[in-house]
Amino acid sequence: MPARIPDANALVPEIQEVAAALVRAVGNGSVPENTTTLMFLRAGQIVGNSYQVTRHTAGLRAAGESEDRLATVVTWWDSPYFSEAERAALALTEAVFGPTPPGAERVPDDLFATVARHYDEKAQATLAVVLASAGFWMNIAVVLKPPAIVQPATAA
Repeated sequence: MPARIPDANALVPEIQEVAAALVRAVGNGSVPENTTTLMFLRAGQIVGNSYQVTRHTAGLRAAGESEDRLATVVTWWDSPYFSEAERAALALTEAVFGPTPPGAERVPDDLFATVARHYDEKAQATLAVVLASAGFWMNIAVVLKPPAIVQPATAA
């Protein structure tokens, strides 16, 4: 399926300025890059966006992530492959992008306390920027529908 708009960057070049600022903020070194990419991947899974899922899976694979970790991001809470800090970041992603029961707080204090046990204040702020960035890119991908990234087949 072709993208709805082949090159939004050409039409709105300011997107690249926003992108550069988000990349700098997310990549400030306070949160491991693979953790932020796991968050982007999980957000894509929750929203159901193939472009985001394939893009971030490809990035994690290129960074050396195991197929076991990639396959179980969707069930991170039940997977033995993630550290407690990664679980906290993925739980935060789940809270922000997943459905919230009526009357419930999207990010309750106990979840934030769990995140704070694993990340200092700069990293906590960075995690919020990761989620804001994921939302920014997710909205563009959902509306403009860029095609999923074709990844090379892996040996079974």
